[in-house]
Amino acid sequence: MHRALAERYPGAKCELEFTTPFQLLVATVLSAQTTDVRVNSVTPALFATWPTPADLAGADRAALEEVLRPVGFYRAKAASVQGLAARLVEVYRGQVPRRLEDLVTLPGVGRKTANVVRGDAFGLPGITVDTHVGRLSRRFGWTTQEDPVAVEDDLAALFPTRDWTPLSHRVIFHGRRTCHARRPACGACPVARDCPSYGVGEVDPERAAALVKGNAEAGLE
Repeated sequence: MHRALAERYPGAKCELEFTTPFQLLVATVLSAQTTDVRVNSVTPALFATWPTPADLAGADRAALEEVLRPVGFYRAKAASVQGLAARLVEVYRGQVPRRLEDLVTLPGVGRKTANVVRGDAFGLPGITVDTHVGRLSRRFGWTTQEDPVAVEDDLAALFPTRDWTPLSHRVIFHGRRTCHARRPACGACPVARDCPSYGVGEVDPERAAALVKGNAEAGLE
């Protein structure tokens, strides 16, 4: 199933735009309960105004909240990113730590965010269990668990370490484009023959193909 996903999404990668580990860390915190597209629309102005952890830690809260308003929950997110920036300055000399144990001590950062940063900023293996990875892993029969940490453990036992980061990206791509929560496009799914949940969505190939988002990127056009 992973090979089939790799063939369908050869360019699967983190869809948040960043150039430094700090930028990815902040962007991932901001991505909670919103889209990567929405986050990418605000981060250029955010990092142009406050480019370093020290700058962000000292930002005027009202000005920061105004920049973050489009991503939703902007007051809570402003508090989180300003808090994590302050901790980076106070504890880590302004550098984003690589260890998961250190990352999860930062305000607003859990295992999901930590694994994104480790995998995409530092090239370290990690399984990112967001809503897509959790949902699809259960549909695929890879786990029966609901708790993200338990899902992460089950997938870690199934796949070699080298596959953890690319697997996460491919499953997320598949969840966003084909295996939707409410109406999966089963008839256009590359893992249909191996999926125990085949049939929960649209099985007619033509109608299923119409449900796929980003058809050109997925190789369906």
